[in-house]
Amino acid sequence: MAAGSALLAAGWRLGFGVAPRRTLWGGFRKKEEELEVDKVAEQEKKEPSLICPPPRSRKYFPPEDLQSSLEFLVKEIFGPSVPDNWQQTSLKENRLKYRLLAQLASELGHAVPNSQLHLMCSAKDVLNFYSTPVKDVSKFDELCAAELPPNLKITWEQ
Repeated sequence: MAAGSALLAAGWRLGFGVAPRRTLWGGFRKKEEELEVDKVAEQEKKEPSLICPPPRSRKYFPPEDLQSSLEFLVKEIFGPSVPDNWQQTSLKENRLKYRLLAQLASELGHAVPNSQLHLMCSAKDVLNFYSTPVKDVSKFDELCAAELPPNLKITWEQ
């Protein structure tokens, strides 16, 4: 106890300022400025962000040179094990299948969904997937935009 008060007095003499007050249970009280800063930080956390990110576009249009670039990529990744007809290259080895699909996803900006990964058994399956364009509109939006017969009318209320 005496050592603690001696250290406190030494700190006071050295200019460390006022010793912090202790609360009833033995912890130190926060200064009023610190409490205000904490309140502001809590309010910022509670207030929801009003900025909404734009919806992710799922549009995909296959490039013109898709077949030649896929053939080059298959031959580069699989090496000498590629058969004469490169489209029949098997994707049984998961490491090579991952490298191929990851490279295509980064280059084309369109990844194979998890639900369809098991369907990718050969390079031909990958070519078929990446050859299919993807539209970013719903069937209802397509019907509203379509030219309909005069006796049919669709009203779309949002």
